[in-house]
Amino acid sequence: MTCAVLSIGTELTRGELVNSNAAWLSASLTDLGFDVPLGATVDDDLTRIVQELQRLASFARVIVCTGGLGPTTDDITTQAVANLIGVPLVRDEASLEHIRRRLAKFGRTVSDTNAKQADFPEGADILPNPIGTAPGFSVRIGNALAFFMPGVPREMKQMYEEQVVPRVRALAPNDSYQIRLRTFGLPESTVGERLAGVEQAFPGVLLGYRATFPEIEVKVLARGLSTAAARELCERATLEVKQRLADVIYGEADDTFAGVTGRLLRKKEYTLAVAESCTGGLVGHLLTREPGASDFLLVDVVTYANSAKTRLLGIDEEVIRGHGAVSSEVACAMAEGVKRVSGADVALSLTGIAGPSGGSPEKPVGTVFIAVAGPAGVKVVERHFPGDRHMIQTLAAYVGLNLVRQVCITST
Repeated sequence: MTCAVLSIGTELTRGELVNSNAAWLSASLTDLGFDVPLGATVDDDLTRIVQELQRLASFARVIVCTGGLGPTTDDITTQAVANLIGVPLVRDEASLEHIRRRLAKFGRTVSDTNAKQADFPEGADILPNPIGTAPGFSVRIGNALAFFMPGVPREMKQMYEEQVVPRVRALAPNDSYQIRLRTFGLPESTVGERLAGVEQAFPGVLLGYRATFPEIEVKVLARGLSTAAARELCERATLEVKQRLADVIYGEADDTFAGVTGRLLRKKEYTLAVAESCTGGLVGHLLTREPGASDFLLVDVVTYANSAKTRLLGIDEEVIRGHGAVSSEVACAMAEGVKRVSGADVALSLTGIAGPSGGSPEKPVGTVFIAVAGPAGVKVVERHFPGDRHMIQTLAAYVGLNLVRQVCITST
């Protein structure tokens, strides 16, 4: 069955916000077994919203929409839908009471603009919003079943999983199965080259790619006569993909690089200490963004100044003067120093030149030394990353985490 995703909001068409909702919904609908051939974005304009819904309803049997359900004057999605299907707006007292109770928690009362969020097209199926003031709703537009949800990602995702999925799951054709693999370390073109011929070797399999710097996601989608047949085909094709990309695949589905690294540290019962310079705390941020980082992360210290490297990590000033703060010697001393002062099993350090200035012919912008001290001793690598400051810092953080990951994988 064909699905379409519609994102509504002028802030999206102007590029003021990144449309993460559409990508998330498309992936989720595909995982349910739907075909999602088209996604569209439209601004907060009554006429254009109506026209886009009409167009999507002409071929899709399920339409999932986000945005335009808030209290402000540009939130006009509900009115547009009522105009399209030719019914009046009707106030739902249960939704209004929910809004009233939610606002009361913050010492606020319901204004007219808040109250309009309880207005729905007559006959609509209302979708409760337990964590926000904007309920969603569902209506029929011709042969299409259309769902309308708020644009706030956290609210949308919970509403989709609790309200939309149970209503559409039975409509899925149950003839497909998808596995998503997450990779780091190769550009998209090289990943594609390595997987050349997989689709031909496994008829019914379609490979997809999604680049989200600095990662590449590989999607293996298989279709068959049944879900079981599609799954068997998908798993066989995925095994081939894993063999071809064995050196860069780190996880599946919604795994994150930091999350996988953390799981490996827990499995080995290793503690970790980090000393950062050019990355300015990015490694620690990536790790602590994942739940349960306190199980293994003892300390993340940003020793940006040379004096901090000496005072906090005990690095000899002569080492810094003799080799420079950006050097393999200092990177090793940082890793050994933070390991010593923290008592961690594994220590990671990063020092480099993230730019845009500060480089030299000998050490250009993008030069980073990364060291990891573990049970087998200290290893240091020198890398020369391309791109701007953000790209250099991100790549350095990922390479550092990858070194920690390798320590966990190879240690006995």
